[in-house]
Amino acid sequence: MQYSIEGGNLPVLLVRLTRGEIIISEAGGRTWFKGDVRTENAAAGGLGKSIGRMFSGEKLFMSRYTADSDCEIAFASSFPGKIVVKELADGESLICQKGAFMCASPGVDLSIHFQKKLGSGFFGGEGFIMQRITGPGIVFLELDGHCVEYDLNQGERMVCDTGVVALMESTCKLDVEMVKGLGNMVFGGEGMFNTVVTGPGKVYLQTMNVAHLAARVYHEPHQEI
Repeated sequence: MQYSIEGGNLPVLLVRLTRGEIIISEAGGRTWFKGDVRTENAAAGGLGKSIGRMFSGEKLFMSRYTADSDCEIAFASSFPGKIVVKELADGESLICQKGAFMCASPGVDLSIHFQKKLGSGFFGGEGFIMQRITGPGIVFLELDGHCVEYDLNQGERMVCDTGVVALMESTCKLDVEMVKGLGNMVFGGEGMFNTVVTGPGKVYLQTMNVAHLAARVYHEPHQEI
């Protein structure tokens, strides 16, 4: 499988398959294709697992694209941001925000990941349910806005606004902590809670969050023209 990413901050993934190669995505994930492509839709992993994927921000069915000749398939990002590519070893997992999954090679497994701590689920900004993506294979993820990668050492902490953590290795731990000082909570403008990621492992932070952007636009005063 060969691929390229084009489009700057409005990216599109172009995947080039030779005859017999396969790529999977959520149902209807591809944007266009050139060549002979056979599409099959199914509830991969059974109905129970498919319903679980729905709670992690994906659709009930998965699409399986098989190349019947040399072809090119495009997957466009749904929001300005960045497409991240990760090659996963057998059993290696990533924990992602809802809706981050774009497409992957057939060996990749997509499931749900529950936040075990109530505080992380209620106040962490990422919610109780995130996506767990497990190898082996290559996976393509779409993140919002610009993305910055950090490699945290054992016990090293990253303190973030809610909704900023887009992706982390499964060795990292996600938690929340209350902002210290009543004045900081009320007047600091950062809210009452911070999201805390503790290493070891890689974490990807995004500069834009779709939910926060929508809330900001909704609350902006409208001017009469």
